[in-house]
Amino acid sequence: MSLAPVPELPGIGPRENLRDRIRAALRAAIISGELEPGVVYSAPALGTQFGVSATPVREAMLDLVKEGLVVPQPNKGFRVTEVSEEDLDHLAAVRLLIEPRAVRESVSVIPEDDFSGLRRLAQDIVDAAERGDLVGYVEADHVFHLTLLGYSRNPVLVDVVSGLRSRTRLLGLTPLLQSGRLGRSAAEHHELLDFIQARDPVGAELMMHRHIGHVRGLWAGGAEGTT
Repeated sequence: MSLAPVPELPGIGPRENLRDRIRAALRAAIISGELEPGVVYSAPALGTQFGVSATPVREAMLDLVKEGLVVPQPNKGFRVTEVSEEDLDHLAAVRLLIEPRAVRESVSVIPEDDFSGLRRLAQDIVDAAERGDLVGYVEADHVFHLTLLGYSRNPVLVDVVSGLRSRTRLLGLTPLLQSGRLGRSAAEHHELLDFIQARDPVGAELMMHRHIGHVRGLWAGGAEGTT
């Protein structure tokens, strides 16, 4: 366990609740591997990187302690928790039970007028991939999927999936970016919307199943999933 220098992280833009914004950025940095498992990061160093004081960073980190993403280290900072291969298998298995079916059932209820907004959210993911912004990619991906699942009108389901996604680690994002495959993965979000907008529930369900397979496979740092 070591106290590490902070990697380059994006600045925090204006938002009503600074703590929420920092928490989301830190969560995305942990999931993407920009903040490395097993490493201790100090709130003052992170605050400098974000261009804010240590206080909102410390508050955001305490929120992430409750999510199981970090563990406080007295007089040092916060250690990023590690997730085993078995944990990743279990997380992916539960997501596969929930999300494809939820998307299938939402196909018929999404208003046509909402697709322009959903397309913008999907494009945010593509744009982040093109910039090589892994933290922005994870955060945009999080917003897109939870927005889509919101059409299930089941807030418990959305909360459960949000928790599962937060516990996932996508340590394979950097190799994907370097190989040029991250852009193709990002484009899958538009493909998913193509099926939904065509009112094809079976196609949307299968596409979502394939997409989650990537989370456990290429995105998590292993071989591409077979699901």
